[in-house]
Amino acid sequence: MKLNWITKKLNLKETFSISYGNYDFRDSLLVKLSYGNCSGFGECVAINYYGINLDEFILRLKYIQAQIERQKIVHPKEFYRFLLTLDLHSFLISALDCAYWDLFGKLENKTFSKINDLKINQLPDSSYTISIASIDEQIKKIENSDWKRFKVKCNGLDREHIFELLETGKKIALDSNTSFSDDDCNFLQNNELASRFSYLEQPRPIGEYQILNKNLHANWMADEDCQNISYLEKLRSHYSAINIKLMKCGGISPALELISEARKFNYQVMIGCMTESSVGISAGIAVASLCDFADLDGANLISNDFAKGSFVDSGKLILSEKPGLGIEVIS
Repeated sequence: MKLNWITKKLNLKETFSISYGNYDFRDSLLVKLSYGNCSGFGECVAINYYGINLDEFILRLKYIQAQIERQKIVHPKEFYRFLLTLDLHSFLISALDCAYWDLFGKLENKTFSKINDLKINQLPDSSYTISIASIDEQIKKIENSDWKRFKVKCNGLDREHIFELLETGKKIALDSNTSFSDDDCNFLQNNELASRFSYLEQPRPIGEYQILNKNLHANWMADEDCQNISYLEKLRSHYSAINIKLMKCGGISPALELISEARKFNYQVMIGCMTESSVGISAGIAVASLCDFADLDGANLISNDFAKGSFVDSGKLILSEKPGLGIEVIS
């Protein structure tokens, strides 16, 4: 098996504004695992509020390259267990794990769904992200779009106007990226109108979720508050849903386990994304049939996608029928 990598710059179609800051591009690390005539691809991106440094990741890849290239072709879950011995950041493990799932499927000439015996009866629609702006501007973007679901970014809570978003007739979720106060959360979870939002994501800073009561009107969804399986039990009184991002939890292999465990605690599950190319989005779509919600618009937000595979068309998830994750790098 051969390991290669390259960095790419993902240019956003418009400035992406969230409570953490404004962004016009993301740096991406594309990982390729090859065996014979087949290649599998995985991706991770530099996110400043996660402290991601791709230069450090590349140094780490150089250090472990020989160990990875000595590995035999085994089932992806066994390869993932090997990755756990290498002391890697979850973002980098995710890129390698997803690349191996893609490679393994191509070698077996089977889709991810076939390998895992997944029944693709219905996939959830993806939401489209609306950046921070005035409520009027956000409503205008929603009304001018042919998507049906939207995740609206907030920087604090505009209590006077926030419920106007529901008047668009579209399915609306809110994502404060930790910018709501305790008072904001109380206002929402004690207001019956809040139940009309699909979910309210990561309202408070990491670990400050004690004010949240999942038994009131708000469907609180944990993002950064839920990193892996170990978080599920302590969050159960506060959150009724979790956002699983492959980079955050370490790839497809741990995501499958996390979804299974979350169901035991009666959580709703969303498969989410960062700003990613179709490499990362194809991996997310692969597990979407197991989830209640999808937020996989990452590749739709960029102007220079360098890959193709599964994709999102006006919110509809279109699953590739090609082997592996169906990923092909085109530039």
